[in-house]
Amino acid sequence: MVGLALVLRDLVHRDLGAYWALSAILLGSLISAIFSPQALLIASTTAFLLSELSDFAVFAPLRRRGFVVAALVSSTVGLIVDSLVFLWLAFGSLDYLAGQVLGKLYMVLVTILIIVIWERRRGIWAKRPTPL
Repeated sequence: MVGLALVLRDLVHRDLGAYWALSAILLGSLISAIFSPQALLIASTTAFLLSELSDFAVFAPLRRRGFVVAALVSSTVGLIVDSLVFLWLAFGSLDYLAGQVLGKLYMVLVTILIIVIWERRRGIWAKRPTPL
């Protein structure tokens, strides 16, 4: 779900602006804290917050290069941060880092592909103004 969340947050940033993207990050962190198992509460919430903020920081300057490039690069940074932080805080080990990153990257690629196809079919892939 992390790959999906990162790309969807990029969509919010692109279409609604930074305020709504940051609001989504805070709401997502709260939801993560509420629904995480007690044993994983700190690892899950911290990983979500840091990965989304990393994604946000990378997406913002890249979005003028196009959504696909910005979303792919920022989501990749975010999913690596998410995997590193979660695995280290939850288990004190990075043994499963490659699998975590690869699984999340697959989801990012599938999500971006679906968004591109959806927007092209709806005829909204043309350049549009992007809110700050």
